[in-house]
Amino acid sequence: MARIAVFCGSRDGNDRRYIESARRTGTALGEAGHTLVYGGGRVGLMGAVAETVLGAGADAIGVITEQLVDREVAHRGLTQLEIVDTMHDRKARMAELADGVIMLPGGFGTLDETFEILTWNQLGLVAAPVVAVNVNGYFDALLAFASTAVDAGFVDRMDNGLLQVTTDAVEAVELASTPVDRRSSTTTQ
Repeated sequence: MARIAVFCGSRDGNDRRYIESARRTGTALGEAGHTLVYGGGRVGLMGAVAETVLGAGADAIGVITEQLVDREVAHRGLTQLEIVDTMHDRKARMAELADGVIMLPGGFGTLDETFEILTWNQLGLVAAPVVAVNVNGYFDALLAFASTAVDAGFVDRMDNGLLQVTTDAVEAVELASTPVDRRSSTTTQ
């Protein structure tokens, strides 16, 4: 079984489909027997993923900074909750623990965490599949930007394929738990 990091919002968002997708992702992770690695909060999409993973009988590991324990309302019912000093430590620890990554809708923090892993993949520091769950077109503008970066010569076409895309939670779990072959990365939609 794999350890899958899920990067997502600490808010619910204003479209019910976001939280529903978070719950489907958590259920798919849990039913597959995978361990969740995430930001350690019990609110927003983060909390929904954690609750459904735990509800399916799987493990959930949270990694959170002391500064965010109260702000993101740390989830105290996890299999394991690690409190680290800095956001850099948080990202590094989640990357260390995870075999793959799923990105659900979220804000700047979600993008920061995901792009750090994509960059580490690009540099060969990690070999972790990264999958975006494109709920109701949430990541369409981001995907367009990535294509623009390729067309402008700032990102290699092969590196753009490091981010796989689906709209289905079960497929996202399957993709995130399948080791990547750097030479054959593809983006699906």
